Amino acid sequence: MISPLLTDLYELNMVQAYLDRGEDKEAVFEFFVRRLPPRRGFLLAAGLEEALTYLETLAYSAQDIDWLKHTGRFHDNLLDYLKAFRFTGDVDAIPEGTVCFPGEPLLRITAPLPMAQLIETRIINLMHFNTLIASKAARMVLAAPGKILSDFGLRSAHGAEAGLFSARASYIAGFSSAANVLAGVRYGIPVAGTMAHSYIQVHTDEAQAFEDFARTRPNGVILLIDTYDTEQGARKVVDLAPKLKADGISIFGVRIDSGDLIAHARKVRKILDDGGLKDVIILVSGGINEDVLLQMKAENAPIDGFGIGVNLDSSIDAPSLDCAYKLQEYAGIPRRKRSEGKATWPGRKQVWRAYDLDGRMAGDVLSVETDKHPGETLIVPVMRGGRRLAPAPSLDEIRARAARDLARLPEPLRRLEQGVTYPVQVADALVKLADEADRHTAGK
Repeated sequence: MISPLLTDLYELNMVQAYLDRGEDKEAVFEFFVRRLPPRRGFLLAAGLEEALTYLETLAYSAQDIDWLKHTGRFHDNLLDYLKAFRFTGDVDAIPEGTVCFPGEPLLRITAPLPMAQLIETRIINLMHFNTLIASKAARMVLAAPGKILSDFGLRSAHGAEAGLFSARASYIAGFSSAANVLAGVRYGIPVAGTMAHSYIQVHTDEAQAFEDFARTRPNGVILLIDTYDTEQGARKVVDLAPKLKADGISIFGVRIDSGDLIAHARKVRKILDDGGLKDVIILVSGGINEDVLLQMKAENAPIDGFGIGVNLDSSIDAPSLDCAYKLQEYAGIPRRKRSEGKATWPGRKQVWRAYDLDGRMAGDVLSVETDKHPGETLIVPVMRGGRRLAPAPSLDEIRARAARDLARLPEPLRRLEQGVTYPVQVADALVKLADEADRHTAGK
């Protein structure tokens, strides 16, 4: 469990001020992404289930209250409020695995103001990172259709929780497995792994290392062949295969982790095929991103799968999203921020999505939730009074939704073409509400 004190101090400061002034009317906050990073054309929503679990379980222990008290920063009314705190608000959201775009609320919180404010930091933390990684993973899935993709990035993730969330988010996007064992325990994600170069180096003979490992791990044997000489390693696999086969052990694949992966894969494929091992697959790892995947696809590289590490778990080319959790309504009055470059649309919103005759996404409309537009509505109620409205969907169900939505992307977005903008129209009703919010702010 993550401590509820994993938050920004200013959340507690504001809640203290709200309580002192009696500001506890109903507030509406929405989490959304302002704009896409360069080279991104879409987002894949993720993190909702983690956010709902956080809201369901958020509570302050006696030790938490004692620590806050001894800081001398807070009054008894805040400490008493936190002692009894349970989330009792409403949540509406775009389901996980749904393709979405900037300005569209991924999550809406409706609750008394102190409650809705208090949860801001952790909600952003969960929704931002999961959506960031799912969106990155989705690009890789589109770049390598039909290939095995596995999350190898735990060791380079920015913390243990980030490693877990990366495994889950990438699996939602269409990855087939993760090397993270705890992800298998917690989420039921298939766990995959081979061996490290150190295992080979421990042995004085590479072929003996292969044999020892195969006999210890006879199911789905994958051998790492690039410790010394990649092609020589492949030839040793060919020589070893009949001996293992006689004992009922089949080599499933080989992995290459260095050098010119395409060139090595072609040479290794020929060695394996000439040696009668046409069914042995080739996996590669090391420096894999969507550009590499697209290049390998274009060159028809004989590679069956990819282990992807830091480029996934740290989303190196775009390590963050410009996102926000902003007040949209308070005490029944629409509110908006007008800061330069960060202006918001007020009110409780809905997104309507239209499709063309081929079933591809054709455009979205963003408006107030009481407006009416043709198309599929994306934001749905998921929690009322602090309780889920339905059991959490399975990871397979979320994964199926992601596959469906990625298949329905316009073809330029599926090809990861740069400079392609998906149309999201702001409806007149929302513009009108923004004018109303501005007049209220001006006191008119």
